[in-house]
Order: sequence, then structure tokens, then C-alpha cells
Amino acid sequence: MRKTPGILLLAIAAVLFSPQVRAQQVAVETPQTMLSAQIRTQGFTCDKALGATRDRKRSRPDRAVWVLKCSNATYRVTRAPDMAAKVKPLP
Repeated sequence: MRKTPGILLLAIAAVLFSPQVRAQQVAVETPQTMLSAQIRTQGFTCDKALGATRDRKRSRPDRAVWVLKCSNATYRVTRAPDMAAKVKPLP
């Protein structure tokens, strides 16, 4: 009587659901984390990013405009390829 397939399935399940594999899962980068990191590198403060919404009215195919809401301020962030973001604090 062969029990190899059952033992093999059990070993595979143990490896896939081990704590080490779950700890290695990469967090998904969201627009709000990406934008908040970018404006921080440009000298603006964003203590905690609360949300980011795309401003479709102001955006163009080669220029994305976002409204970034942080815990301490709100910014309009304009991003173009290969350029620094244009950041404008909103009231």
C-alpha cells in the first residue's frame, strides 16, 4: 500500500502555508503610498497618507494629476514622465 501521494500533498501544504512564506508576501504599492513618498523626497510633509484620487478633468495622457490627502495637509500632485512632480498645497 502506497501513501506517498498523501504525504507529498501534506508536505507541499505545510511549505505553502508556513509562517515564513506568509511573512515574505510583498505589500501592494498604492497610489497614495507612492505619491506620499514622492512628495516627501521633494521636501513636503505628509505624515500619514489617507487617500489619493485622480483628477480626470486636469489629467492628460502624458500628465497625471492626483489629489493626495494626508493627515496634515492636502496636495495637488502633477506627475509627468522623467520629471519631478509639481506639488501644490490645497486649502
